Amino acid sequence: MKGFTKRAILAACVGAAMLISAGCGFNQNAQNTQLTYNGSSTLAPVISKIATDFTEKNKTWSHADSSLPDKDITIYVSSGGSGTGIKAVIDGTADFGLVAREVKDSEKAKIKDYNEIKVGIDALTIAVNPENPLYAIKDNLTKEEIIKIFSGEYKTWNQVDPSLPNQEIIVVTRDLGGGAHEVFQQKIMGSVEVTKDAIQAPSMGALVTKVKENPYAIGYASYGMLGQNKGQIVAFKVDGVAPTDETITDGSYMIQRPLLIVGKGNMGGVADAFTKYLKSEEGRKVIHKMGFVPVN
Repeated sequence: MKGFTKRAILAACVGAAMLISAGCGFNQNAQNTQLTYNGSSTLAPVISKIATDFTEKNKTWSHADSSLPDKDITIYVSSGGSGTGIKAVIDGTADFGLVAREVKDSEKAKIKDYNEIKVGIDALTIAVNPENPLYAIKDNLTKEEIIKIFSGEYKTWNQVDPSLPNQEIIVVTRDLGGGAHEVFQQKIMGSVEVTKDAIQAPSMGALVTKVKENPYAIGYASYGMLGQNKGQIVAFKVDGVAPTDETITDGSYMIQRPLLIVGKGNMGGVADAFTKYLKSEEGRKVIHKMGFVPVN
């Protein structure tokens, strides 16, 4: 298995959740040596990378914590969206759900002894190809302009500004039932629906690819993706505020969302050992390197 240690198994499967016996969620006992995470396609690669580093460093759980069994570290990470992650915890098909939005009260009510860990903050940036004609003349969009573009009220770029070409605006979104779109709908669109002509991308990576490929496309790219695709996509300021670590942390950039790990009850055993590493300086460095803002 190229890229993996012999003692550790780390799986990242985009688009489908692994159906694995979930154990007791957060209530891990000392004999449980397997962890499963499922959910957000934004957060899954981050947890996957941190899990890889953790397993390569420690090999066995006892090396990470002497009170734990001398067993190989096994961590599964899969993605299928924030809603899928929450459902996996509810259904018991994963120990932890990866969620890139606020968890609804109705969802919390379905998870016995609900608990969550906030590992970082992401933002949705209004992103285009660097050769986009609008970006050539200005770097700021008002909330009202964004609504008109994403709702389809503006159908061509010259409707945004008469100096621009009479080219169709290609709106790219995540799937409308996903966590990213919920955040965008809440923070920007309000009661106005996104145009039915929008291309719905199955993952944030697919959304960014569509924007990179077409100078007439526009989408809401994750802040992490913006950092990972420097020079290939660029972001507008929103109401005069650029997305930066500082503006996301202080809340002045409005389109932001938490990165959460949710589960049942109090942590213990192997879950506690991995979470301590995830929240350590080493884990925080990975979160930041992948383009997100870590939290204490």
